[in-house]
Amino acid sequence: MTIRDDHALAADLANEAGERLLRIRERMGYGDAAALRAEGDRASHVYLMESLGRLRPSDSVLSEEATREERLDPRRLSAERVWIVDPLDGTREFSERLTEDEEVGRADWAVHVALWERGRLAAGAVALPAQGRTLTTAEPPKPPAFEKGRFRIAVSRTRPPEFVRKLAYLVGADLVPIGSAGAKISAVLTGEVEAYVHAGGQYEWDSAAPVAVAQVAGAHASRIDGSELTYNQADPSLPDILVSLPELATSLLAGIRDLHR
Repeated sequence: MTIRDDHALAADLANEAGERLLRIRERMGYGDAAALRAEGDRASHVYLMESLGRLRPSDSVLSEEATREERLDPRRLSAERVWIVDPLDGTREFSERLTEDEEVGRADWAVHVALWERGRLAAGAVALPAQGRTLTTAEPPKPPAFEKGRFRIAVSRTRPPEFVRKLAYLVGADLVPIGSAGAKISAVLTGEVEAYVHAGGQYEWDSAAPVAVAQVAGAHASRIDGSELTYNQADPSLPDILVSLPELATSLLAGIRDLHR
């Protein structure tokens, strides 16, 4: 087993799960959004768990769709290798049309597959199936250089934190609503926005894969107080995050500190 093998496996699994989700959405349509969300979550989780169980049988797995008992399994905390997966990041967006009058689905949802190994994120992939692309640690995108001036911060479509509105005013930025966490962080890496700030509560599976890619790509990724993002914890809650182009990290962290005084 090599590091390259893990990179490739993460990408292959995220891609295939994404293709399956596209087929489910095409087959079921948007008439029953709750049923579509449930089937997407279930089918992608089953595929990823079965695949990892077959291809990496000695590794542990932490999945958003796991049962509470599975998440609390103490063997995960003593394991050297743990796959952290979100089978469908952005379930709401997966089940929604782009507009009410057409059968075109939203594209801001993702599949996350990451590998944590001996205290750090070692590999990861974020599939954006409806966008036709996958970001991976094997071939990470190169974030564009920041040119001085106003910049863009990705925020939640439905519940942007009030402090991010204040932060945007303070640092001279515009807010861009995007769906899933994976889609937001990917947007930083592909040049659609320059930063993503969130403090409304998340879990490890919401960010592990996109943060793995962001770190290899050279972007800044941390808690909003500047501390390190840590994974495979007993409590998988990871409530806040900042991902940005490296040139903006200092000013964003300073702005956040000012707002929290």
